[in-house]
Amino acid sequence: MSFIIEEEKITINDIKQLTLKDMAAVDDVIRERLNSDVVLVQQLGHYIIDAGGKRLRPLLALLSARAFGYEGETHQLLAAIIEFIHTATLLHDDVVDESDLRRGNETANALFGNAASVLVGDFLYSRAFEMMVDVNDMRVMDILANTTNVIAEGEVMQLMNIHDAATTEERYIQVIHCKTAKLFEAATRLGAVLCQRDEAEEIAMANYGKHLGTAFQLIDDVLDYASNSHDMGKNVGDDLAEGKPTLPLIYAMSHGSEAQKQLIKSAIEKGGYDLIDEVQSVIQDTGALEYTEAIAIREADLAIQQLAVLPDSEYKRALEMLAHFSVQRSN
Repeated sequence: MSFIIEEEKITINDIKQLTLKDMAAVDDVIRERLNSDVVLVQQLGHYIIDAGGKRLRPLLALLSARAFGYEGETHQLLAAIIEFIHTATLLHDDVVDESDLRRGNETANALFGNAASVLVGDFLYSRAFEMMVDVNDMRVMDILANTTNVIAEGEVMQLMNIHDAATTEERYIQVIHCKTAKLFEAATRLGAVLCQRDEAEEIAMANYGKHLGTAFQLIDDVLDYASNSHDMGKNVGDDLAEGKPTLPLIYAMSHGSEAQKQLIKSAIEKGGYDLIDEVQSVIQDTGALEYTEAIAIREADLAIQQLAVLPDSEYKRALEMLAHFSVQRSN
């Protein structure tokens, strides 16, 4: 593994200060564009957007544009669009997964009901496309339209994998690329597009986002079995309870004994929390978390390599720091 930090030049708090004005402007756009004559739309929309979270995806859009020397304001609108799309996917995800806890709070569907969550998610998607029209750039429209389509495909692919113990590592990584990494990819690619950079630079920034998003999701998979509910802001073992064969489970199945393989196969097919302790034991015995973390670190390394196209700046260093952060976090 080559992912070693000798001395941090920039921290998460530094990044927050670096983007303070931009993020404040993004928040203003979000509040303005959440406006609706329908009270429930505003109430539920504000509930989930104000619930916390890292705002990592809009942050990536801001940093990518600034790293190319952008001095306008359109990147703030793009960042808000990215956040709206992300929020819409969260609303829909929690309904599909029947989740009741996110970021330590009740999910919107637990509080407002499934129907309201789905419909407000639809509102956020459609509002995001209204905002894209305001950008008045067909390249931006093309990227974001494709992104939302691929995310939807990823959701369906994940649904097909649920309770399927035969899911391979390759199939699972494909789901990550579509469902999670695609929006990271769009956020960082748009910074290059906004600054009218050449194709090689645009592709490099897209690849940075793809690798970063993959690393981020793989660490989420690790934390689902290695963390606790307070740190994670959700129930530990939720993925297993929902029958989702994530990478730690896939690796443990292929490297455990026949009895261990059958245990995990049964847990995936049945879902629920009944076998969580036994499954965690197998995951520990087979080194599945270490393997998954190693793949995440490799992805973060690949992300950093893509940043060679950027001139040196505090924004480039911030993007490097976010790659480090993606694999070192505890929630």
